[in-house]
This record gives sequence, structure tokens and C-alpha cells, in this order.
Amino acid sequence: MTKLEDRLAALATMSPAQLNKEWQRLLQLPCPRLGPELMRHAIGHHLQEQADRRLVGNATRALKAAAGKGTAALRPGTRLLRSWNGRNISVLVTEDGLEYEGRRWNSLSAIAREVTGTAWSGPRFFGLTGKGADG
Repeated sequence: MTKLEDRLAALATMSPAQLNKEWQRLLQLPCPRLGPELMRHAIGHHLQEQADRRLVGNATRALKAAAGKGTAALRPGTRLLRSWNGRNISVLVTEDGLEYEGRRWNSLSAIAREVTGTAWSGPRFFGLTGKGADG
């Protein structure tokens, strides 16, 4: 089990008083008047949200390190992920280019154009530039 899974599993055995203490420790707010089951769900949601933020932070740092270097700086095996209009876009960096939806592509811009239907900077669309992608 991961550390997060262990913490989530521990919530199931906590008493209402322990849940209140855990809420105050994690959120540094007075504990709301909730039943124990709802409290477990709320704390569990917070723990997962914090874990996701750490993952996003690590990915952001890695992407910033590659910024300005183009896709040549991305190692084969790197997967670029982007959510666009309810779709999850996943691009795999390979030895000889990029792979999206089972097809080989030469540039991120071509993929971004395919996804959006408009001209985009591929590195910007995938968040590889300092400007970000606000689509």
C-alpha cells in the first residue's frame, strides 16, 4: 500500500473524536458538524487532493525544466497529458517523434491543431512554455 492508501484506510477505524482532530490538523479549521461517515469522505477527499497537487507540482517542474528546449528535450517514454473540452489528450514521446491516437506525428503543433481545429503552438498547448495553456 502507498502512504496515501494507508492514510485513507486509517480513516475507517477512527472514532468521531479522532476524525475531528484529524480535520483540525489537516485543514487548520474548526471541525464542521458532520456525521463520521461524511467526515471520513471529506478528509479522504482532502488527502487525495493534496497528493494530486504534489504530483502536478512535480510534473510542472519537469515541464519547466524542458521549456524552451522543444520536444527534442523530451525523453522517449515521456507522456504529455492535456484535458481539452472534456477530452483527455495523451501524447507519447517516442524515439522517432510523437504518437497520438495510434499515429505518428512530427510536431506538437500538428497534434494541437488536430485536437482543437485551430492553429496552436503545440508546446504552449501542452504547457511546455512559461505562458501556459488556458484553453
